[in-house]
Amino acid sequence: MPRPGRIFTLNIRSQTVGLAEFSVPARGGLMLVNCRLREIPVDVAVDEAARRAQITLIVREMMEELNIRHGHVNYALAGQSVFSRFVKLPAMEEEKIEKIIFFEAQQNVPFPIDEVVWDYQLVGGGAGELIQTVIVAIKVDLLEEINRAVEETGLQTSIVDVAPMALCNAFRYNYDDLTGCSLLIDIGARTTNLLFMEPGKFFSRSLPLGGSSITVAIAKEFSEPLAAAEMRKKRDAFVSLGGAYAEPEDPDVGRVAKVARSTMTRLHAELMRSINFCRAQQAGDAPTRIFLCGDSAGIPYMREFFHEKFQLPIEFFNPLKNVVVSEMARREEVTQSPYLFGELVGLALRSATTCPMTVNLLPETVVQRQELQKRRPFFVAAAACFLLILLGWSAYYARAAGLIHQSVQALQQRITPMQFDERRFDSLRKQTASLDAVATPLITAINDRNFWPEILEDLNARLPEGEIWITGLYATSGGKPLGVSGKEISQIAAAPVPPSRPGARSGARPSVPSGPAIDGIMVQGLYMYNPKQQEVVVDYFRNLISSPLFNINPNNQASVIKSTIPTDTEWAFPYELRLDLRKPVKLP
Repeated sequence: MPRPGRIFTLNIRSQTVGLAEFSVPARGGLMLVNCRLREIPVDVAVDEAARRAQITLIVREMMEELNIRHGHVNYALAGQSVFSRFVKLPAMEEEKIEKIIFFEAQQNVPFPIDEVVWDYQLVGGGAGELIQTVIVAIKVDLLEEINRAVEETGLQTSIVDVAPMALCNAFRYNYDDLTGCSLLIDIGARTTNLLFMEPGKFFSRSLPLGGSSITVAIAKEFSEPLAAAEMRKKRDAFVSLGGAYAEPEDPDVGRVAKVARSTMTRLHAELMRSINFCRAQQAGDAPTRIFLCGDSAGIPYMREFFHEKFQLPIEFFNPLKNVVVSEMARREEVTQSPYLFGELVGLALRSATTCPMTVNLLPETVVQRQELQKRRPFFVAAAACFLLILLGWSAYYARAAGLIHQSVQALQQRITPMQFDERRFDSLRKQTASLDAVATPLITAINDRNFWPEILEDLNARLPEGEIWITGLYATSGGKPLGVSGKEISQIAAAPVPPSRPGARSGARPSVPSGPAIDGIMVQGLYMYNPKQQEVVVDYFRNLISSPLFNINPNNQASVIKSTIPTDTEWAFPYELRLDLRKPVKLP
C-alpha cells in the first residue's frame, strides 16, 4: 500500500524522463524521498510511436527501482508539444474574464477549439492595467496518446502541467526573495525555453534550438549518424571559449567545441531578440541575473559562455534549495546536477502547496474519471441510504405482517363462534322458507277473502243514484265467465262485446299469475226509461274510470259498455259492463 502523503511526479522531456517521489513533512515544506533519471535512446526520438513505447518501458523500470506499484502522478508536457500564447486583456470584472479568454482562445489557437484541450492562467496586470494572460493548448489525440503511455505503467493521472509552468512554480518556491527580472534559460534537447520572471509578472518563450542542434551539427561536421554524434557530444563536447585559449590536444575535440560554440552563438542571438521582444511587447525589465537548467545546461563552459555574452551573474538553477532531500535520494545527479529536477519539484508543489501557476491540461477520459471519483462517496452514500430504506421497509412490513397475523388470529377466535351461529341462522332460514311456502296460499286466501266485498262496495259506491241498478255479477278468466251454468254462458256469449282496437287500452295489461285467475268482472243490469236514457250507463262508466280496482281505458268505452237502445214500449233496458281488474286474483 502507498504510504500516506506520497506524491509522484513524472517529467517527460525530449530525450530524458524523470520520476520522483516526494512527501510533505509534518512541519511543512517538501521532501524529495527518491528519484530516477533515464535517457531516451536517440534512435527512437524521431519515431513518436516507438518513443512513447520506450517511455512506458523506462517509467516501469524506474517504478520498480523506486518500489512504486500504483498511485496518482503529476506529469509535465514538453514545451514543444504545447501551443502557448500570451494575450493582453482590458481591465474588467472577474465574471467576464472567462468569456473573453474563451473568445481569445478561439482566435489564437491554430486548431478548432473542440479538437484541443486548453487552459489559461492570469500572469500579471490588473488593478486598472491590462491583464496579462497565457493560453496553452494541445491537440486532443496527442494528449490522449501521451496520457495512455503514462497510464499503461499503472499510474493514474492527477495533474497534467506544462514544463515551463512547472519550472515557474519551482523558481517562485525557491527564489521568492529576488527582486528585478530573472531570466531562466531551460536548454533542452530540441528547444530552449526562456522564462522571464518579475514580481507579479511572468513571460515565457520557446526557441527551436537545443542540445539536439549541437548533435546535428556534429553529425554534419563528422559525417556520422546521429547516435554516434550524440555519443561524441557526451564524451567530448564543451563550449569553446573565445579569445586566446589553448586548443585541445585532440583536434576532433576542438572541432566539437567549435561546433558547440557556434550553436550557442546562434542561441545567444535568439536570446537577445527574445529579451528585446519581452521588453517591447510585455513592458518587461531587462534581466539582472540568469539561471541555467535543462539537459544541455551541463555542457562544460556553458556558464562561462553566457557570462561572457551577457556580462550578468550566471548560476545554475537549484530547485532543491528549499526542498529537504532524504538520504535515499542523495544520488550523483541530485548532488551534482540539481538543475535537472526543476519540473519534478514544480509538479510536486502542485499537490503540496498553493502555486502561482495552476494550468492543468487533463484529457477528457481523466476528467470523467475524476468526476466519477468525486461522486463516488455520494454514490456510496446513496446506495447505503437505499439499503437502509430497504431494511426499514423490510422491518416495517415484517412488523405489519406480525400485527396482521395477530389481528387475524384475534378475528378468527371471534369468527369461529359466529360461523356456528351463521349455520344455525341458515337452518332457521330454511325452516322459515318452508313455512312461508305453506303459509303463502293461506295468506293469499285470507287476502282474497275480501275480494268480492271490495268489488261490490266499489261498484255500488260509483253507481249513479236512481234509474239504474245491477242485476248480475260474474267473474271472468280470459274473457270467459266463471261459476255460471251452460245456458247462462250461451246467453252471455250470444251477445259478444265488439272487439277493441289495438292499443285502445290505457296501458299494458297487468301480468296474470301463473295458472287460472280472475282477471275481469262482468256487470249486468237495467236502467229505467229516463230523460238521459243510455247516457246514465255512460255516467256509470265514467265513475268507474277512477276506480283503483279496474283498468279502464276512458277513450274506448265501446270495449266496456254493451247497452240497448231504449224504446217507447219498454220501461227498463238492459246493459252490460266488462271490467278488467288491475290486480288479477289467482284461483285456488
